[in-house]
Parts: sequence; structure tokens; C-alpha cells
Amino acid sequence: MNICIFCSASDVDKKYTDTARELAILIARGQHTLVWGGSNKGTMRVIADAAQGAGGKIVGITMELLKVNARSNADEMHVMKNLPERKAKLLERSDAIIVLPGGLGTIDEITEVLELKKHKVHNKAIVFLNTADFYAGFKMQLERMDAEGFLPRPLSELLFFSDTPEDAMRYITEYGN
Repeated sequence: MNICIFCSASDVDKKYTDTARELAILIARGQHTLVWGGSNKGTMRVIADAAQGAGGKIVGITMELLKVNARSNADEMHVMKNLPERKAKLLERSDAIIVLPGGLGTIDEITEVLELKKHKVHNKAIVFLNTADFYAGFKMQLERMDAEGFLPRPLSELLFFSDTPEDAMRYITEYGN
């Protein structure tokens, strides 16, 4: 399975990178392919290092603007013209998506993927790995949208919040069964 991870190219606290590393190792050991934004910086570098270190395959998808930071030893590296093309390629190359703590880019990527799933353009598993309760506020907002009728599909059909890498992988593995 190709598992896309949305995460940060920033250097962040160890509590986030340790969980990201653990997830990437589980992906590699499960003989899945890690698909990610292609950067060799921050959490993106951590997951690529961990997946490759565990014998996994990694597929990077970056864009012209960011190609200077692209990982040079990825199994595949795709350089897209712009952000919309990059996001489309990330979705195209993935069978499931896991969202790690991240910044505006991460939120931009996942909200587009959620919007497409809402409209049934795809039906891929989406998991938020809620390390250190990072997405508590976002989860609360989504639950309010659901409760107050702003979502045409139940929130539970769109995504899953997980507290551990193991639970995230279990959900993806069982999704659709």
C-alpha cells in the first residue's frame, strides 16, 4: 500500500519527531511505500530517514519552488510545477493518508483531500495522528461542523483520529473491510 504522510518541513519538538519516526518504521516494516512531500528538512527528513533505515521505499513529490530541499536519495522524486499539481500527485500516488502535526501547508493539503472525499472524488482512509493532542482544537471544530449540519456526510465517514502510530496503521489496514 502507498501511504501518504502530510507533515512539516520544520524542525519541531522531539515529542512529534519520535512519533513520526515510529510511524515511518511501521510503514516500512509493513512493506508499504511512504509517499511524502519530498523535503529533506524537518519532520519530512525524519520520516524519510526512518523509512529508509527500516528498509522501506520512499516516493517524494515536491514542486519547483521547493526542489532545492528535495531529498537526493529517494527511490522516486517527482518535481511538480506548482502546489495544486503537487497536491493532486500526492493524492494520486496514495492509497491512504496520515496527517502528522504540521503547519499551514499540512492544513492546506488535508483540507483539500477532505473536501474531495466529502464529494466522493475518492474514498481513501484518512487518519490524523493526534500526537500530544495537537489536533484537539481542529477535531473539536470538525465535530461542531458535523453536529450543526455543515457536513453532508458524517464525520466518521471522512476521517479517524488516532493517538498512536499503531492505531493509525490498524485503522488503515482495516479500512473498507
